[in-house]
Amino acid sequence: MENTKLFSPYTIKNVTFKNRIVMAPMCMYSCTNEDGKVTPWHYTHYISRAVGQTGLLIQEATAVSPEGRISPYDLGIWGDEHIEGLLQLTTLIKENGAKAGIQLGHAGRKAVLEGEILAPSSIPFDDESKTPKEMTLEDIHATIKAFKNGAERAKKAGFDVIEIHGAHGYLIHQFLSPLSNHRHDEYGGSHENRYRFLKEVIEEVKSVWNGPLFVRISANEYHPQGLTVEDYVLYSRWMKGQGVDLIDVSSGAIVPAKINIYPGYQVPLAEKIKHAAQVPTGAVGLITSGLQAEEILQSERADLVLLARELLRDPYWPRSAAQELGVDIEGPVQYERGWKQRRNQR
Repeated sequence: MENTKLFSPYTIKNVTFKNRIVMAPMCMYSCTNEDGKVTPWHYTHYISRAVGQTGLLIQEATAVSPEGRISPYDLGIWGDEHIEGLLQLTTLIKENGAKAGIQLGHAGRKAVLEGEILAPSSIPFDDESKTPKEMTLEDIHATIKAFKNGAERAKKAGFDVIEIHGAHGYLIHQFLSPLSNHRHDEYGGSHENRYRFLKEVIEEVKSVWNGPLFVRISANEYHPQGLTVEDYVLYSRWMKGQGVDLIDVSSGAIVPAKINIYPGYQVPLAEKIKHAAQVPTGAVGLITSGLQAEEILQSERADLVLLARELLRDPYWPRSAAQELGVDIEGPVQYERGWKQRRNQR
């Protein structure tokens, strides 16, 4: 197949990805001392996908504050002591031909930690979860500043892309959704008020970051009183107006829900937001083959394709996809004999 979109470059601002394949952020729960620092596992995990020719790697949800971790074993960026390990990681990723992204996050009420956890309202995720403390205005402003400080450290650590985690039932999503936000002040009630927390996070991040900025969203909450893709079209228009470059479109996880999962089940959400909000999108969710990924891009349903579990199964998925599409791509010089051999066998 000539002129594939999957293996064509994509540029946002001053950053060019060599292809449209993105490794979606996936928590590794691998910080051994509960200190949020990079470990040997993280180097192995991420660099192998760079060697495998993925264009952009987005690092797992990285906590902007200690109480914002999903678990005690999550990566962190709440202190300057995290920068050294992250800089070494981004340097090695880029030396192997990929771009390095980081997802800045805060778990809110979904934090499984000792001590107090925070949320927009004092509503637990489910019957087995801890009841969070409703955030005061002081808590809100401190957390927004923590996102700004995290972005400053991400810049020092050499990341090419920042993604703000506004999906999957974590803190920013908790503010956006009427299912988890029952506040009666300027951060609750109307769409505008529920968006205010994310709006201020974006403003603060952009005050220290001028590179590509993504936001991940859950564009369907799978609940009768929850948000739908139409609500997220509105939110996405506002994000675009603030200078967000791409919306990474996922779904679910604000409340327990039964979701009908099938190949590409979230792609229509990315397609809807791309065209209705006139903003670039990334599609994710059971995308497993090169032909499937190419169809998404050729049909202009999304601008980037994000893979999660498929890249856990196959760190060299881009090579497999290239073979499926009949495309020759360059591999590492050290692996040249193996890559050439497979190409000659076609």
